[in-house]
Amino acid sequence: MKKYIILGAMLISGISFANETKPKLEAGANNTVVATYYYDNGQVQQQGAFKDGKLHGEWVSFDANGKKIAIAEYNNGEKVGKWFHWSEGTLNEVDYAANKIVAVKNWKNESLVNN
Repeated sequence: MKKYIILGAMLISGISFANETKPKLEAGANNTVVATYYYDNGQVQQQGAFKDGKLHGEWVSFDANGKKIAIAEYNNGEKVGKWFHWSEGTLNEVDYAANKIVAVKNWKNESLVNN
């Protein structure tokens, strides 16, 4: 189970640069730049914002079919709040404070899988 949490965190915090295509960048609210990364098939891979060159606000990751697989929150580059990762009927919630994990919860139930 831990490997799924780590994988989800890595997907978001590391922003997968394996995809060679450049992100679409747009001006966002409050002096942010919204970045959208795409799979080769044109589906959105990740979307979120940067502020002063740091990850900021909500970041959402999708699989190659467009299904939401993770949601994360950043504040000036630090991991904060509740992060969610959906995988194979399991919802993992990781709570961050001051860029550190403070709690982990897991639910295994098909009704919790995000469509």
